[in-house]
Amino acid sequence: MNQTEKSEIIQGVLDSMGRSEVAIATHYRGLSVAHMTRLRREIRQAGAELRVVKNTLTKRAIQGSPFQPLEKVLTGPTVLAFSKDPVAPAKVLTEFAKKNPLLVIQGGVLNGVFMTPQEISELAKLPSREVLLARLLGTMMNPVQGIVGVLAAVPAAFVRVLDKIREEKEKQAA
Repeated sequence: MNQTEKSEIIQGVLDSMGRSEVAIATHYRGLSVAHMTRLRREIRQAGAELRVVKNTLTKRAIQGSPFQPLEKVLTGPTVLAFSKDPVAPAKVLTEFAKKNPLLVIQGGVLNGVFMTPQEISELAKLPSREVLLARLLGTMMNPVQGIVGVLAAVPAAFVRVLDKIREEKEKQAA
């Protein structure tokens, strides 16, 4: 591999890091091509990116970046998952590792902080970003819906009182 190819690979890793908040490193020794293809497909569907890059080139790319703590797990055959959503790749990799013990999660970095495999497993248990945002929106809307209900109850009660008065006047007139 010549210097130009190495520079292109490093630039590709830098581009992936620039679009990501999380990077997770796994070892994949012994996985078949079919398994790797399935893993790539699942990662892509989750909105993440999977890269197999030589460790020396990855170490060069992460120098001075928030992903530098990954350096300590870059040994052996390593595949990196990058994503803007921290939960998505953690879920996919954790589920895949349960079915395929040859995939071993080594660690990750989230916002410049190193995460152990156990922390990545805990991260995978969280709901996705969309679900969390929906829950937050529901929580924020609850008081507003209560106020609207109270404000709507006043005119409704007034209309019911007027209806009762009308009924009584009709009875008195009859």
